[in-house]
Amino acid sequence: MQETDSEAARGARVYPSKETTMSVTTDPYLREQLEKRREELTAAMASPSLEADVAPFQRLLAEVDSALERMNEGTFGICEECHDTIEKDRLIADPLVRLCLDHLTNEGRRALERDLELAAQIQRGLLPQADMQAGAWRVHYKYSPAGLVSGDYCDLILPKNGDGHVIFLLGDVAGKGVAASLLMTHLHAMFRSLSGVVGDLHSLLEVANRVFCESTIAGQYATLVCGRADRQGEIELAGAGHFPALLVAKDGVRQIRSTGLPLGMFSTSRYPTQRIRLEPGDSLLLYTDGISEACNAAGIEYGVEGLARAAGERHGWTPQDLMEACLRDLHEFSAGAKPKDDQTLMVVQRVDSPGLRLGE
Repeated sequence: MQETDSEAARGARVYPSKETTMSVTTDPYLREQLEKRREELTAAMASPSLEADVAPFQRLLAEVDSALERMNEGTFGICEECHDTIEKDRLIADPLVRLCLDHLTNEGRRALERDLELAAQIQRGLLPQADMQAGAWRVHYKYSPAGLVSGDYCDLILPKNGDGHVIFLLGDVAGKGVAASLLMTHLHAMFRSLSGVVGDLHSLLEVANRVFCESTIAGQYATLVCGRADRQGEIELAGAGHFPALLVAKDGVRQIRSTGLPLGMFSTSRYPTQRIRLEPGDSLLLYTDGISEACNAAGIEYGVEGLARAAGERHGWTPQDLMEACLRDLHEFSAGAKPKDDQTLMVVQRVDSPGLRLGE
């Protein structure tokens, strides 16, 4: 936190505002997690089948009780060294932490680095194949986290019944770091599970939104685009507060805007779908804000218009070539500056190739 000049001159310590402290202290999700862990620990220690030394359980229970006590006192989530707020994504990952990143021990920093590296490996393992062909469709994407972990969501799902349809999803979770990556994994598991039992695309998004609202804390939400491509060259598309998809056709580029609110806003949200037909060589581009909001040296954003221009000049290019050309144009626009946000770009193209082939 920054100090004002007068406060710095007096050597006064600036503490977090009451509003900031209370937002962490009264977070219902964190309290629920702590109480749940206390119940599980108590039940485990009381179990007659427990043969292990109970001392580690008792120490952990004492930590949980201490965290709940700090929550009741209004000091939970405050660093014990500097009295600044602890990073919220770290509290969500481990509600027992007592120190902010600036005051971790060397051993604590190394442990955190190992955890982040493992989280990054797990996240990469959830990604689909980067190049997929299913029936009349070919899909290619590039997923580039700005850090070790990412809040961007990207998936391709082939129904098990082999009907030739492919479901594609691309989105962005609000926030950054570990908390955003945890929500990204949550989205992945949720859509993978629901896509096999919920038929209609609008129903899939509506059910996913209700589950997301019920399983996250207030203020957590995600934007995304979800589509289902069929054998006849048509795509059924729905959006949840995400940037417009870009349809790249022979006669130019058309924006297809979102049809609903972000997931996690309201449990009763509806997601109407729209159908678009692609001719062979036409492509649909999906992207996250790391691309559209990338800036050049003058602070000017690349924008949806920049991506539309780059893609519109290359109709009929293969998905991989089109994607690489668009990213190269973005790189030239931003003069090679390191991206400040995660960048994901997906190209869904209609081709004239029957059958099902993966990883070509």
